[in-house]
Amino acid sequence: MGPTRSTYRAINAQKHAVHAAKTPRRQRKLYTNHKLERIVVKYLQLRWSPEQIAKRLRILYPHNITMHISHEAIYAYVYIHPRSHLKRQLLFQLRRQHKYRWVKKDRQRSYPIQDFISIDDRPSDVDNRRIAGHWEGDLIMGPLNKSAIGTLVERTTRMTFIAKLKNKTAVSVRQAFTRKFARLPVEIKKSLTYDQGQEMAEHKVFTEKTKIRVYFAHPHSPWERGTNENTNSLIRDFFPKGTDFSKINAHQLKKVENMLNDRPRKVLNFYTPREVFTKTVALGT
Repeated sequence: MGPTRSTYRAINAQKHAVHAAKTPRRQRKLYTNHKLERIVVKYLQLRWSPEQIAKRLRILYPHNITMHISHEAIYAYVYIHPRSHLKRQLLFQLRRQHKYRWVKKDRQRSYPIQDFISIDDRPSDVDNRRIAGHWEGDLIMGPLNKSAIGTLVERTTRMTFIAKLKNKTAVSVRQAFTRKFARLPVEIKKSLTYDQGQEMAEHKVFTEKTKIRVYFAHPHSPWERGTNENTNSLIRDFFPKGTDFSKINAHQLKKVENMLNDRPRKVLNFYTPREVFTKTVALGT
């Protein structure tokens, strides 16, 4: 029970505060456990969140409590780090830019996708995410929409592919996406949900080559491809708005792809997309 108005004494309180300030506090866990510190810094530099790190450590070291730490302790470690240079680096990894992709009206005449299948006709079991093999796709655009990369994400496992594009034509997009799906087993290739962008005009040829049926979302309805929208925001963390994708090579894209697929996700109980995807493929979905 704390002091009341009748028992509180300012002089005694001041003495207690001075004494507490002079008393050495217990050192933070990351300052005394150098192995843990190295692992935490490593994952921060891979842009894992403190929560992802804390939960993942419990999976990696289930019986070693010396390797467990709370996400609050990791935040505290970053914000009060005594080495200013390292502190700036770690704070940069925590910095998240909330940028949204707004629909812009195209002054040029656009032509509707021919013979498309609406998302309204997509099987209802796609929505519950119980069966893997249903994908969402999109493009991330460079300055003035002159360059782009293609993104594909599996709805259940969050496995992500980033495709290097020669250009934004329907032929280039169809070829790039076809290559990404080429080595996947047939049971993991069921459907692709896309917006009504002209880059998917060759959807019938794509389906013929991959056996993946394409469903088209309603115009200006990004929430119908919410997994892909969220994934694109994660990719934008590495390639911010203004990035000229014609100057980004396939190796750089693959590096980011691997970082995302090897990052634990809360929605996957802090397992990684690659781990869940690999297990799913092994079990035949």
